[in-house]
Amino acid sequence: MLKRTYFPSDDRPIAVVIGSGFGGLAAAIRLSHKGYRVKILEKLDKPGGRAYVYQRDGYTFDAGPTIITAPFLLKELWELCGEKLETDVDLRLMDPFYRIRFDDGTHFDYTGDLQRMREEVAKFSPSDLPGYDRFLAEAEKCYQLGFEELSHVAFDSLSDVAEALPSMIKMKAWESIYTLVARHLKNDKLRQVMSFHPLLIGGNPFSVTAVYSLINSLERKHGVFSAMGGTGALIKGLVRLLGDLGVSVQCNTEVKRIEVRDGKAVGVSLADGDFVPADIVVSNADAAWTYQKLIEPQHRRVWTDKKVERSKYSMSLFVWYFGTNRQYHDVPHHMILLGKRYRELLTDIFKRKVLAEDFSLYLHRPTATDPSLAPDGHDTFYVLAPVPNLDSGTNWQEQAEPYRQTIAQYLDQSVLPGLQDHVTTSFLMTPQDFQDRLLSVKGAAFGFEPLLLQSAWFRPHNRSEDVKGLYMVGAGTHPGAGIPGVLSSAKALMSVVPHPVNVATGYAK
Repeated sequence: MLKRTYFPSDDRPIAVVIGSGFGGLAAAIRLSHKGYRVKILEKLDKPGGRAYVYQRDGYTFDAGPTIITAPFLLKELWELCGEKLETDVDLRLMDPFYRIRFDDGTHFDYTGDLQRMREEVAKFSPSDLPGYDRFLAEAEKCYQLGFEELSHVAFDSLSDVAEALPSMIKMKAWESIYTLVARHLKNDKLRQVMSFHPLLIGGNPFSVTAVYSLINSLERKHGVFSAMGGTGALIKGLVRLLGDLGVSVQCNTEVKRIEVRDGKAVGVSLADGDFVPADIVVSNADAAWTYQKLIEPQHRRVWTDKKVERSKYSMSLFVWYFGTNRQYHDVPHHMILLGKRYRELLTDIFKRKVLAEDFSLYLHRPTATDPSLAPDGHDTFYVLAPVPNLDSGTNWQEQAEPYRQTIAQYLDQSVLPGLQDHVTTSFLMTPQDFQDRLLSVKGAAFGFEPLLLQSAWFRPHNRSEDVKGLYMVGAGTHPGAGIPGVLSSAKALMSVVPHPVNVATGYAK
């Protein structure tokens, strides 16, 4: 396929994209190919948003997403530009996808190999093998109906909802994923292994719809990958593609307000007072923040302050980034460390909104795959604990260091012996940072909680219900969080954003 070269024309309609996360960058590529002159505005000092990259003392730390699934959605973006993903990014298949370790020291190695998975299930409960097969069949049905059919649908009208309703009924979307898993598996540990996935996108397994069992099938079909150089290599590659399209990311540029005239977005005002005109505005910022903070109340009849406040939000995250001057070869790239409590801890996080004394953790060791992310003989890590969002009232300025020390002690006594004697660099991200640095309402790490009545039609639409010429991509709109979700939101956007020759109408043609 020949590479296409674009020569920007000043008379093309302008699309301003707020934010340069995966959703914003993917939207910018698709908008450029649709014929828009795209301007990307980023608050931080470099692109990536939640996929920001830190470099400290010779270590490279991915700030956020590290689990790459559905690589075909990335390949589509490179192919749009007449190129191959492999030109910029070396993806490596994980084996295992994850190691799930229980508090008693036993573990389940989660892979894409059906026979090995059946052996792992049998290791815990041979009698659950028939139920595991039934669960896989349910997950496959949800993948076909929920992902293949619905993830790229914008849910822009009630007719979209009506068309999706039969599929939602077939998937029993009103059930929680834990209810689905528990119907087929009796062993408590296996129930945890097969239901934890929604936590990766900000959902409580006891509340989110069973549709999210599709993640199990998605991973099995397409794999779980990591990028050499870290997830930031994908951001760098997307930025390079955009550069070839004549689109740059303007960093250190915070949008303070989306300007609306006669019900239509006409551009954005920046923190420094400048105005950037636009024919359409696409927000990759937190959707709740976009409506509550960037659009004046008189322009909002659907996403009013009251509705934004009454919505339910995902949990937040406490993340400790650290490097060690020794290597831990027994620790795989991705490890989930489940605590003694499962349902009760999730109730504390999502329902009671209290910071519990115990925790479950995700431990990321990218140097298991790519040693270049740390100095020779060293390891790069981050450990992540799901915690309540800022509705908990936790004073993180006071609680952060004691909480970190408790986690460090736990890791030292379990999978990283001697850890506290080998840490050479260390820094934190708390729910307060999600609010103050990433501009997320309530410091929620994934925006709106992915409940059934906060999904699809009930989530902020890809085409704003309130402001003509305003569009949404990213975790806060349909279909939701996670790299596949935000990339799919940019794909759904293309079905509702107008063709440049019809931009004055605000409707796709």
